[in-house]
Amino acid sequence: MSRVGFVMLCHTALDRAAQVARHWAESGCPVVVHVDRRVPRADHAAFVAALEGLPQVRHAPRHRCEWGTWGIVAATLAATRILLAEFPAVRHAYLASGSCLPLRPVQELQAYLDGKPDTDFIESVTTADVAWTVGGLDSERFTLRFPFAWKRRRWLFDLSVALQRRLGLRRAVPKGLVPHLGSQWWCLTRRTLESILADPRLPEYDRYFRQVWIPDESYFQTLVRLHARRIESRSLTLSKFDFQGKPHIFYDDHLQLLRRSDCFMARKIWPKANKLYASFLSNDPQVTKNAEPNPGKIDKLFSKAVERRTRGRPGLRMQSRFPNQGWENGMTCAPYSVFEGFADLFEGFAIWLEKTLGGRVHGHLFAPDRVEFAGGERIYNGALSDSAAIRDYDPEGFLISLIWNTRGERQCFQFGPADRQDIAWFLARDSNAQISVVTGAWAVPLFRSTRDFAEVRAAAARLQAVEARHLEILRSPHTRARVRIWSLAEFVEAPMEPLQILMDEIAPRNARRLTAAPRMADLTGFAAFLQRLRDEGMNPWLMGDFPHDPDPAVLAGAARHRSAAALR
Repeated sequence: MSRVGFVMLCHTALDRAAQVARHWAESGCPVVVHVDRRVPRADHAAFVAALEGLPQVRHAPRHRCEWGTWGIVAATLAATRILLAEFPAVRHAYLASGSCLPLRPVQELQAYLDGKPDTDFIESVTTADVAWTVGGLDSERFTLRFPFAWKRRRWLFDLSVALQRRLGLRRAVPKGLVPHLGSQWWCLTRRTLESILADPRLPEYDRYFRQVWIPDESYFQTLVRLHARRIESRSLTLSKFDFQGKPHIFYDDHLQLLRRSDCFMARKIWPKANKLYASFLSNDPQVTKNAEPNPGKIDKLFSKAVERRTRGRPGLRMQSRFPNQGWENGMTCAPYSVFEGFADLFEGFAIWLEKTLGGRVHGHLFAPDRVEFAGGERIYNGALSDSAAIRDYDPEGFLISLIWNTRGERQCFQFGPADRQDIAWFLARDSNAQISVVTGAWAVPLFRSTRDFAEVRAAAARLQAVEARHLEILRSPHTRARVRIWSLAEFVEAPMEPLQILMDEIAPRNARRLTAAPRMADLTGFAAFLQRLRDEGMNPWLMGDFPHDPDPAVLAGAARHRSAAALR
């Protein structure tokens, strides 16, 4: 007769639970099954009938097992007492759920336990050492009372906890008891279990743990410390949880992953994982490993899965993961450059920039009428349309998609106060953004315009107000983008130096000295234009201290000659 027996706690997928129980029983192992009292009688009767005729199977009295309540411990105690009383040859009791699946032959488990006859396998650590509790209650689960089920009466549960905290109500832990926590799936020796059940203070401990939250994670984990000879604080069952404290579910495509773990048991198994059940419910000696259970072999994969689930890939938003603001693992996937005012100040700036960088440069991606893709394209990578209406439905998603669809190629585009400003905060918060601004450059096209001056003045006032708000965003302490700002006056005085800095930042590997700047717009009379705006009651302050004499165009030309001479 086998020296290891199983206690099974079942509440769902009873057909699979019966399949596993039959496997153990036909392998010579005693099995005591507990079925949640909430399971309908007809389903329970069918389950009992499926195990009929197996002399190694017993059925424990049914308890109502709600998550986080005493019923689970009561069910475990009832089944354990039956196992120890009716199967005297059992030396180890293994607690499993109806969704557990043995990963290795029973003979291997028996041989492993025979080599450690006095060892109890149970995760048991103090609350100070636990880092995996989820839900905000660790030590308080032992000092407060929890008369309400968390899942069924959540509002009463929360109200009870809040009132106890406010009134300062605390209850004492029984003398000599040091609360411990751990996985509920254990494998304990007969000696330890009999010592726990025979403890004269057990009624006191039971009364205390009835009001503990999630007692199945602390009852045996605590009492075993009083009676065990030797404890290995680990479970022989592979049980993984996500960042929310919910168990991972194993499917057919996890077959090789489960084999690599070398664990004796795994939960939770998807009830329809036919391949897993067919592969593992076997005592074939050819699959014997005689290896130490080592779930650490696959921990790296689970860590990557959790990271992918919580952080995702930089700059990629999927249907299964749409992060809240501040939760992004990188707002975009690659660096990009935003030029503000350059296309207004320089003629053919986009063409010059494309030739200088060897890439493609877009126009105003957020222009009001349409998206100005490079080369005038109507459809761009990833089937992005130049429709302004589609873009404006989700401007952030539009930019994220553009950068993702063109990863490997640096994206550059123009931006200004005449564009849609919904994207402004996104640009400022994105650490991948390189934003270069020549403030007041939007006045150059107005200066060259033939429109009525009253219209020009109104447009200048509106654009200056928009750019001023945009500059406040760029100078915010929340800004993560690399931002460089020049006033129009200081930029035209020496344009080569800032252009060289920008080119070096964008393409550091291809850094070379610029020999010529793009052709600057003719600014003859621009100072007089600014003065006229002042005379009309508008203060064009974003352009900086633009000189009246000599003419700015002359200054710019002289500066260009000085820069060229310095390069030579």
